[in-house]
Amino acid sequence: MLFWLGFIVCTSLIVYSGTKLAKYGDIIAEKTGLGRTWIGVVLMASVTSLPELVTGISSVTYAGVPDIAAGDVLGSCVFNMLILAFLDAIYKPMPISAKAHHGHILSAGFGILLLSIIGIGLFSGNRVTPLGWIGPYSLIVPVIYFVAMRLLFVYERKRIAEFVKERVEELRYEKISTKTAVVNYVINAMVVIVAAIFLPKIGEGIAETTGLGQTFVGNIFIALSTSLPEIVVSISAVKMGAIDLAVGNLFGSNIFNIFILAIDDMFFVKGPILSFVNASHIISALSAILMTAIAIIGLTYRSEKKKLLLAWDSIGILFVYVINLMLLYMLR
Repeated sequence: MLFWLGFIVCTSLIVYSGTKLAKYGDIIAEKTGLGRTWIGVVLMASVTSLPELVTGISSVTYAGVPDIAAGDVLGSCVFNMLILAFLDAIYKPMPISAKAHHGHILSAGFGILLLSIIGIGLFSGNRVTPLGWIGPYSLIVPVIYFVAMRLLFVYERKRIAEFVKERVEELRYEKISTKTAVVNYVINAMVVIVAAIFLPKIGEGIAETTGLGQTFVGNIFIALSTSLPEIVVSISAVKMGAIDLAVGNLFGSNIFNIFILAIDDMFFVKGPILSFVNASHIISALSAILMTAIAIIGLTYRSEKKKLLLAWDSIGILFVYVINLMLLYMLR
């Protein structure tokens, strides 16, 4: 009971601060002129993924549960794509994939690339030759991450240059200073970090008391909790009409999550982290790849109507998530 109470308290704090991040992130995007897509992919994604970072480092250093760290990261990647389908359900005018800028395909593609590298690492297991105690994938991932950020920055700047007039017409926060936005953003980010520090031990306790196992708990309960900032921020962004901020946050979070797994590997001194986790994590990695691929198809095809509550691509994403859930439960 105590573990569940702790879980509720931590997630409540994350939800509260997460509600503030979308507003101040949108203000920063407007004030700096960097654009909602890039701010969503970099600034919003890195902050809303801080729970995964803190949870991962705490899991491998203090708690000694690498399965929780890997499950949290990969489960969050899957859950982020589920959030995309949920946003489609609450956005009434048209499929959200038709409203979002097609430039998100760039960050989605990098997400698939990074997830594939982790999938190969999971498949290889202990057959991978470490570099010191670190898996070679953990040296490749950071390079790809920073290349992705650079290319996305260049792409977004070109896009903004083409639509300067449109961006000027969208100014909505002239009365709020950049300093105020940044200070409030940092304060709420710190609350999210503090709440996330306690999640690994809570997750371990839930795994032991329920008998569900660390892989299942990491992929479902901890991933759900640490993904709450993405949920709250993305919903708030959609309600403000900042669709690109919401979608960019989700794709960017997946990129940053894999970067986090590489950082976790560096803190896990027993050896390559993917050699010490359950091989069933590959199910989540493949599910995230499938869901991202479906999202890319939706962003490219850009269907303008919903026959049901969800667009066809969101239905496909939901279907893959359910299959992922069933497989993880069977292999728990």
